[in-house]
Amino acid sequence: MILGGLLALVVGSELLVRGAVGLAFRLGLSTVVIGLTVVSIGTGSPEFAVAAQSGTTGTGELALGNVLGSNVANILLVLGTVAVVSAAAIGVTERIVRTDVPIMVAVTVLAAASMLDGTVGRVEGGVLLALLGVYLTWNVLAARRGAVIHPEEFDEATESAREDTAVRSVALLVAGVALLVLGAGWLVSGSTDVALSLGVPEFVIGLTIVAIGTSAPELAASITASRRGETDLAVANVVGSNVVNLLGVLGVAALVSADGIPVAPTVVRIDLPVLVASAVACLLVLVRSFRITRSQGVMLLGMYVTYLVVVATVGAG
Repeated sequence: MILGGLLALVVGSELLVRGAVGLAFRLGLSTVVIGLTVVSIGTGSPEFAVAAQSGTTGTGELALGNVLGSNVANILLVLGTVAVVSAAAIGVTERIVRTDVPIMVAVTVLAAASMLDGTVGRVEGGVLLALLGVYLTWNVLAARRGAVIHPEEFDEATESAREDTAVRSVALLVAGVALLVLGAGWLVSGSTDVALSLGVPEFVIGLTIVAIGTSAPELAASITASRRGETDLAVANVVGSNVVNLLGVLGVAALVSADGIPVAPTVVRIDLPVLVASAVACLLVLVRSFRITRSQGVMLLGMYVTYLVVVATVGAG
């Protein structure tokens, strides 16, 4: 299952990126906008599935842990890994740095503030979902007004995507999302079975395998996008996914939970500060030079490993 999941992630990410680039070209939208909306929702499908299931079964804290763990992993693990494996530094446009990342930071602070009282209730879930609708609508409308792309913006690496029809691009995108969701599920299930057979504690499994597994689509899609020269799409996917996780996934989980989602004191003391700090770190790294270098990627990965060690130590205690 682990090998099948990895294969599905590789193939799915290729189809998703090609479909997204082709769709952006046909609609006259920037790949950044497609990454912030369509791709981020698609790669966030595993988180949505976990949220819906856990919310209706009374285990909303699983959805909360998944959202927090996935968002931290998206910034520290995904962006860090992409920066390390990329041949050159990951460059991003001014729009991402000046607008989209600050929005992600603001949403992160807002979501963290909603958890300080120890519960995320249905009313808060409804507000979060409404804000997601505003965010997605604003992105599309803003793109149609002024962020129109031109054919010459596509390099040779995306020439094949330019030749795809709109229907084919949508089909590739849908197929890519399906494979990413399937691959993430196989990866999580297979890894969990292996970990349990080796006697690894369940809290470690939840902290690492579930969070990293549901972030696997973002990781696969971002690495593929970066390899094909679409670095904006790689970063936009992470930024958009984090916003969708906090507003959409957490909102869905809270809305379908009868008594809301409980937030443990440990989460307030450790996970929320790390969540906010990782979002701020992303902004500080990008605002200096509009890129993420390999050394900065190593720094992000180091922060993630430190976070895992701290949380695992607290959980073991």
